[in-house]
Amino acid sequence: MAKYDKDVKELLRLIGGKENIHAVSHCMTRMRFVLADPKKADTAEIEKLGSVKGTFTQAGQYQVIIGNDVSTFYNEFTAYAGIEGVSKEAAKEAAKTNQNVVQRIMSNLGEIFAPIIPALICGGLILGFRNIIGEINFFNNGTQSLADISQFWAGVYSFLWLIGEAVFHLLPVGIVWSITKKMGTTQILGIVLGLTLVSPQLLNGFSVATTPASEIPVWDFGFAKVQMIGYQGQVIAAIMAGFVLVYLEKFFRKHCPAVISMIVVPFCSLLPAVIIAHTVVGPIGWRIGNAIGDAVYAGLTSSFRTIFAAVFGFLYAPIVMTGLHHMTNAIDSQLVNLFDGTMLWPMIALSNIAQGSAVLAMSVLQKKNERAQQVNVPACISCYLGVTEPALFGVNLKYVFPLICGMIGSAAAAVVSVGFGVEAVSIGVGGLPGILSIFPQYWGIFLLCMAVAIAVPFVLTFLVGKKKLSREELVGEEAQQAAAAAGAASGSVADGSAAGDSMTGGMAGGSAAGDAVSGSGADVGAEGSALAAPGELKAVLTGKVIPLEEVPDEVFSQKIMGEGVAFEPDNDVVYAPADATVSVVMEDSRHACGLTLDNGMELLIHVGIDTVDMGGDGFELFVKSGDRVRRGDRLISFTPEKIKAAGHPKTTVFLVTDEGNASNIRYLSGMDAKAGETTVITYE
Repeated sequence: MAKYDKDVKELLRLIGGKENIHAVSHCMTRMRFVLADPKKADTAEIEKLGSVKGTFTQAGQYQVIIGNDVSTFYNEFTAYAGIEGVSKEAAKEAAKTNQNVVQRIMSNLGEIFAPIIPALICGGLILGFRNIIGEINFFNNGTQSLADISQFWAGVYSFLWLIGEAVFHLLPVGIVWSITKKMGTTQILGIVLGLTLVSPQLLNGFSVATTPASEIPVWDFGFAKVQMIGYQGQVIAAIMAGFVLVYLEKFFRKHCPAVISMIVVPFCSLLPAVIIAHTVVGPIGWRIGNAIGDAVYAGLTSSFRTIFAAVFGFLYAPIVMTGLHHMTNAIDSQLVNLFDGTMLWPMIALSNIAQGSAVLAMSVLQKKNERAQQVNVPACISCYLGVTEPALFGVNLKYVFPLICGMIGSAAAAVVSVGFGVEAVSIGVGGLPGILSIFPQYWGIFLLCMAVAIAVPFVLTFLVGKKKLSREELVGEEAQQAAAAAGAASGSVADGSAAGDSMTGGMAGGSAAGDAVSGSGADVGAEGSALAAPGELKAVLTGKVIPLEEVPDEVFSQKIMGEGVAFEPDNDVVYAPADATVSVVMEDSRHACGLTLDNGMELLIHVGIDTVDMGGDGFELFVKSGDRVRRGDRLISFTPEKIKAAGHPKTTVFLVTDEGNASNIRYLSGMDAKAGETTVITYE
């Protein structure tokens, strides 16, 4: 009989049967289903199955959390159901059939921009710093900037433009590269196409508006003339050009004999793509991009701009929860390139702050609830620093009213921000550090907006929470039970006081026997101490150790898979935390492994978030299932740059998925650790 025979049969029935499954795959901990009709899945009953730790739906996939033994469960399930499993990437593509047209467009936009966002944030901070040293007249009665009075800072101001220009003027190169990477075509061809859009031979796109039409250079082909216009900073035109190249390459690769494809496919793909980019999709994309930018800008500067701001500020947090917020990156970039600034990004930063403030109020309300505080505090901190998912999924959505209060505060702050015309240099870091991306002349107003985003959600959440939260939610289930037990014990002691008095003589008379029992107890205690000798698990990576609640993945941050810690790694090799047996590895994606200690404790090490999508690129396994490892042995190596380029956090999770015979397990975080030396988990 198979190990999961009963649960496999039940899961197939509860998920709607074989006919309801479009595709199924698995990662290190989860079964990933693409269902024909997700409503047919009986989630409540599925979560009652003994082998299931939880479920959730994300990006069109119905995910069932199994744990370290998911590969065994998956093999039994596919064998019983008669379904052939697919790769994670194929399942991801199939999942898009469960999305409507708008969701698919937004999903693709998000995947295109994800690898570019770090550069946009870095560029925004650098431009903000340039403004501080070169644009603000702090000196000589407000007539000179730091760069004006110091040759050193003048040099820094000029030098930093190298990065600003590379990020924003040459943005089409990054966009076209990202499209070819996402679509699995030749990336260098994408880079070359992007470079033709920003070639120095062309009239710089930022100069087109101020250049008379008669002075714009052209390519003269006799029968037609084409304007030599660059697409510096243009987002829509670059996206359209990128997809033209992708589909041309896929067409020619499909129809070209393999023996000559190396010569024919690149030539027949790139040359027409460049021609089409400069004659058709470039001009069209330019107009579309300008129209979108103009529409948003009109909304932000019109007589009804406060209504526009209120709606955007109110809805931004729910948009984040759907994953559709990536579309704002394209709009922000377009606004920056059209108008040298954006009023959209300040509202996004304020929304982050507002949701964090709602969590702060929950933290104050639940200050005696130790379990809730383990989620509230790190979620609040990460939200104030611009990472909202732990706060949204771990706290605000759970109780609902903090989410609504945060949305109201965000709307109020957005109205103030847009009402006073606050602008950001570009996309920047969200939350409180967002002020670094704001033009210095708006700092005072933005501080006021931040105060609104902090005060309104905090006060509303606090007032509503005082009425809505139960006593158990305020102080915690354990404290509530302890208080009840203490009350019961107090009554029992009072009732039994007379009996206690009558037993005094008997207790004294039995002292010798008591001493004998005491001696026997001492022997048992010594033996028990030996059995319960404390154990330690060392850091698997070198870097900052953070609480699990700060991990940007709700399965880990909500501890569905188990308790543990996480690392923001400074090195690129994962080491064994103790002597153990390798219980499971992901041989295809190579990003995770499971260990079992001699005391039965089971551990999971998962490198990066959603890195299963990388298909093993950038990862190397040094062990296989069944291997015996010693503390400090190498388990996995990874390339941080590739994880970053793929748009994934490199946060590495270290979980105890089964306590085995261990007890009194303690998880240590908030310090810098050295792999193999620093203790991060203790147990008895």
